[in-house]
Parts: sequence; structure tokens; C-alpha cells
Amino acid sequence: MRKKFPVFPILAILALIMASAAHAQESSEKTALNGAVYGTVVNKSTGEALVGANVILMDTRYGSATDLDGRFEIANIPTGRYTVQASVVGYRKEVRTDVIVSPSRPTEIRFVLEQSALELEVVEVRAPLFQKRNDAKVSTVTVSNEEIRRLPGGFEDVVRAVSILPGVAQAMPGRNDLVVRGGAPSENLYLLDNIEIPNINHFGTQGASGGPQSYINLDFVDRTEFSAGGYGAEYGNKLSSVLRIDLRDGRKDRMGGKATVSASQFGLNLEGPIDNDGGSFLFSARRSYLDFIFKAAGFSFVPEYWDFLGKANKNLTERDLLSVTAIGAIDKVIFFNDDADQRYGNSTIAAPTQNTGVIGLTWKHLFGKGFSTVTLAQNYVDFDVIQRDTTLTTIFRNRSVEQEWSIRGDIVWSLAQRTELSAGLQQALGRYDADQYFNFQSTFGSSSTLTQRYSTLTGKSALYTQLSQGIGRLRVSVGGRFDYFDAIDDGTALSPRASATYALTPVTNLNASVGRYRQTPAVIWLLSNPYNRGLSLMGADQAVIGIDHLLRYDVKVGIEGYYKTYFDYPASLDQPWIVMSNTGAGFGGSTDNFTSYGLDRLVSEGTGRSRGFEVFGQKKASDNPHYALVSLSYNETWFTGLDGIERAGSYDQRWIFNIGGGFIFSNNLETSFKFRLATGMPYTPYEADGSQDPAKLNSERTGINHSLDLRIDRRWYFTNRTLIAFFDVQNVYNNPYVGAPSWDERTGTTAESESIGLLPSIGISYEF
Repeated sequence: MRKKFPVFPILAILALIMASAAHAQESSEKTALNGAVYGTVVNKSTGEALVGANVILMDTRYGSATDLDGRFEIANIPTGRYTVQASVVGYRKEVRTDVIVSPSRPTEIRFVLEQSALELEVVEVRAPLFQKRNDAKVSTVTVSNEEIRRLPGGFEDVVRAVSILPGVAQAMPGRNDLVVRGGAPSENLYLLDNIEIPNINHFGTQGASGGPQSYINLDFVDRTEFSAGGYGAEYGNKLSSVLRIDLRDGRKDRMGGKATVSASQFGLNLEGPIDNDGGSFLFSARRSYLDFIFKAAGFSFVPEYWDFLGKANKNLTERDLLSVTAIGAIDKVIFFNDDADQRYGNSTIAAPTQNTGVIGLTWKHLFGKGFSTVTLAQNYVDFDVIQRDTTLTTIFRNRSVEQEWSIRGDIVWSLAQRTELSAGLQQALGRYDADQYFNFQSTFGSSSTLTQRYSTLTGKSALYTQLSQGIGRLRVSVGGRFDYFDAIDDGTALSPRASATYALTPVTNLNASVGRYRQTPAVIWLLSNPYNRGLSLMGADQAVIGIDHLLRYDVKVGIEGYYKTYFDYPASLDQPWIVMSNTGAGFGGSTDNFTSYGLDRLVSEGTGRSRGFEVFGQKKASDNPHYALVSLSYNETWFTGLDGIERAGSYDQRWIFNIGGGFIFSNNLETSFKFRLATGMPYTPYEADGSQDPAKLNSERTGINHSLDLRIDRRWYFTNRTLIAFFDVQNVYNNPYVGAPSWDERTGTTAESESIGLLPSIGISYEF
């Protein structure tokens, strides 16, 4: 049974607000409304200011040059959307698209230019709108704040914006469980301002990296960089992907802010200067009101959350910058057990109550031919997960606290014009406490009861180095990483990596990468069963080859193929068909027999392989007022447990097709769409008595899923203020999601998976 939300009241409210704003704008348009763009231009390898760099707004007469500190400012710009280019002799031009200029807040841009290979330079009428970093050879896409914000069906969520990129599958709708090239949701690394965060989602799955909604406020995100594989040695402890999120600085001219009300939450942002030397701060607080929506829709449970994000930065000297970033998130679920139907529905849910805290302090220092960064950070997550049966008797409870204190130091040194050395080290100390109760019979026939409490300290270390060298048309990076984890018997590993790009022509590149990647087992697996301390670091070897080509300055196409082999993956001794790579999506309750918590005895003898190819094309917004992104991915993933049988992985989604785009009617109005089609994922069927046969594990597949999302954005500009409104509709033609069936104990039959179906959403923001 699909839940439905009230649509007409939402539309009426939106129409009223837009009509009022349009009436108010009539008088403001009599006066010219202008904004400003300012920022810095620096050398990517050294962090030094680039003096005399030209910064222009493409197709306009507006421009400026950087001063002795690498700073620029372009004032009195008419409000609207622009493409901004920075250039200086000896460096590759960098272009930022979708730069919004408004009267409410000046727009800050930080250009980071890389030195160019002079022998490859050609006379360009326009610089390409796609940037390719020297140290990111393959499988990497950069997404700007505006590209994330306008994505239909994305709820302005930085993680959901990744789901349209090639090689990325969604384990289920309504959640951010990313499956990258067949890898489990636990194999993804998140970095926010150089701080490693285990999970950036509300109601996160312990030991994995997914959840229903990100707690990162998109208003403060400058840009993101997503790598689906082949990433360098500076990133470790994950096997599949890296999502790097860079926050912008607060405004430096005056105090300002933004108030937002959307269909799921409301929030308030504040930002402004803290001194007269470029120091600034950001702060936001948001609260969901999903409880009101879920109650109106007749749900038997209500999720509630708060989140807070703050950042401050200060220039200590001309060569030293200090910044601090802090995050807090409070999540809880309330159940209504007033009748039998509600009690039965709630009995299938492992309710997560969760408190999250992250704080990081980063010091960046310039030293002539390079720069260093040192980051001190603390991660804290308090989990309290409980599941009860229809009689409200507890069958599972997990109370645990995960804390980690870490220090990370990185250095980038420009040895010569086309030679760059990077190196770094990391040290982390973790404290983990768990109090568990378990009394459950799985669908595979096993039954167990346990009550246990554990507390442990862990130490984790890493050291890496990488050399990047340009030789004519060839650019090569070679490096390696050493990892150590003291909580397991075999916690030492070396991971060599190499990548290369060869410029076949000025607009065509051949790219390749090969490397080994390692990851520590989830600590909850070690706490749930002390036997599991005999595990090793999980491993994956991956090779990637591809080619990319610029059809024109604003259109890029590419194709990549990859092959990945897994080794030393934890597999169950008690249930020899289980490999932990097939867990981690959803909330980890009885629907997957609590497998993701690692309650079984595990050994590092699971293996797997994943292979596939991806075709990708993108049209950036430019002088042509439209944009588009299309991707086609094919993937096969197989895993083998201790029974020696190779089976399709639980996230083996063979074909995924995405297409999204939009049209910019004016500086104030645009519309966008997203269409997604994906073939089914494997699942294990139920027998007539509700049990599951291990011999039939992942032997059947769900049907094909497809949906269309639409969005309209409108801006109104006033003196020192901006009003922004959007209307977003997910699953426009109301096509029900086809997921794995569940077992209904009341009827003794299988039941189709539920989905929300057509889901309209609105959002109103007032920026001042």
C-alpha cells in the first residue's frame, strides 16, 4: 500500500507566496539591482597568490585583475547567472559556471589554477567549462552548489546529487545508501573540509555510510568532488568511492542570513565577518517537521531530526589560515502502537535514535614552493537501536557509542614546474562501547539469544606519499599507502597505486589507473562477536581505463571500463553463504536478519569481483541556456562465501540509465527534469512457510524501476534581499517502486514492497 501526501494545500500555499512576491517585485524592479563577485586566485601546488590574473564574466564587459594578495573584486554587476573565468600566463584557465549574482549576498569564488604544459597550449576562443585536476586521472566528477540545488528529486541533498552520476546505484528509494560499482554502502568515504566523517546522514546505518537524508546544509557547500574509483593514495580506509565536500567561507561585508521552509524541514542560516582581516563565520540550524507529514499520511512511526553546522576561519598571518568546522545532529523515531496494524508495521522496523557530533580544527600554512595542512578532529556517534515484535517485546537492542580522535597532516610540494610531491600521515584513537541484547530466529533457520556488553580502545595509523610528473603529453602519478589497525590480528597493509593521463589531442585524453585499496572491518562487527578480532583488513584491487573528449567547450563525453577483485572480505562461519559485502543498506533490522551487525563468527575468506563500463555525457550551462547530463552504466558483481558458491551480489544492478537537464528561461526562472531507469537487484525468495533457503540466495531479481522527477525554480530580487521558491515533484507519473517482497506473517504470504509514489515538494527561502 503506497502512502499519499496532500497536494492541493501545498500548491495553494506556494501560489499565494509567489503571487505576493511577484507583486512586491514590481516596485523593486524600478530600481536597478546589482551584486558583486569577489575572491582569490592561487597556485594549486603552492597555495601562493597569483598576481595579475584576469577574472572576467564571460560574454560581458565586467572583469578585474588580482592584486598583490591574489584578490579580486567585481562590483555593480546586474543580478543574474554568469560564467566566470580566471586566467594567467603559464596556468590552465579555470571556469566556474552557474555563478548566481544577487543583491542579498556577494558571491565569493576561490580559483585554484594548475600550471599548464606549454607545449600543449593552443589558441582558445573559449576555455573548456570542465576542469581536470592533475592528480585526479579517472572516474572523478566535480559538481557545483547550483548543480546540486536544482537537481529534481534531490531535496537539495549533497549525497543524492551523486546518485545520477555514472557507476552509482541506489539500494532503495528514499535513502542515501550509495552502491558504487557494485560495492557495499559501507565502502564510501566522506570528507568535509578535510575531516573524515563515518556517515553524513541522519538515521545512519551503523558500520555503513547510508541514511535517509544528509545533515550537510547545501547552502554552505561550495562544491563537491566525487570519485567512483582509481583515487590517489591520500584517500584510504575505503574500497569504492570518495566524496569530498568543500564548504565556502562566510560573507565578509556584513551580517546576513537565510530563512528556509520546505516540505520536510525549516531552517535558519547566519553568516558574517568576525574581524577586518578576512575572518568570517557560518552557522545554520534546521529542524524537520516530517512528524506532521507522516502523521497526516497515516504512518505508524514518525522520524524527527535537528542538525547544526558551523564554520569559522581566521587569517593568523599572510601565510597561515586557521579554520574550525562543527556539526551536530539529533535523530529519533516515535512509534504509534494504537492498533494491531500499527504494531505489526512497527515490528519490522529497527528504530534508530542517534546523536552525532563532529568537530575539526585545520591549520593551513604556505611555505614558498608548497603548503601544509594539519587537521585535528573528533567524531562522536551515540546509537540506540531497538526493535520489538507485535506484542511489544524487545527482540533486539543495540546501545553503542563510537568516538574517534584523529590528527592528519598533509604536505604538497612543487619540486618543479610539472613535478609535484604530496605526502601525509594520519593517527586516530578510537573508543567504542556496546550494550546488546538479541533474541531472534532468522528466516534461514538459525536461532540465538545473547546479552553482552563490550568496551574497547583502538588505534589506527596511515602514511602515504605520491609523486605526480608531467612528461610531454603524459601525466603520471605514482604512490603508495601504509595502513595499520591494532584491533585485529592482521591489521597491516601496503597499497600501491598508479594513474596516468595521455593527451591524444588538446581535447581528447586517454586515462588509466591501477591500485590496491584497503579498509578496516566495521568496529561493530568486532564488538558484536570477539571472535571477529581475527579478521584482516578487507582488500580490493581495481583497474580502470577510459577516454574523455570535449565535443565543444561546454560539452564533454567519455567512457570508462573497470575490473575490481575483492579479497579478505569477512564471511560467516556460522552461515557459510553470507559475505558481509551484501549487507549495510537500510536500517539493518529483522528484514536482513540483523546480519549487518556482525553477530556471527567471521573470517577473512570471502572473495568477489565486479566489472563493468560507463558512458557519460554532460552539457554545462553556458551561452546556450540549457544543460544536461546523461549516463549509462553496466555492472556485474559476484561474491563467494565459505560454501564456495559464487553468487550475484545483493547490489548487482546490471543496467542503470540516467538523464537529467534543464532550461534557463531567464535570470529568474528555470525548469529541470531527471529520469532514471534501472534493472532489478537480486533477492532471496520466501518459502511457503516464510523461511528462506540458502541454496536460493539472491536467485531472483526484482523488476525494472523507472521514474521521472520535475522541478521549477523562481527567484525574486529586491534591494539587499532575495526570495527563492521551488516546486519539485518526484515520480511524476506515479510508477510504484518494485523492491524485494517481504513476508507477511498475518496472511502467510509475500507482500509487495511499499513506496510513496507521487511526491510533491515545495521550498521557500528568504536571503538577507
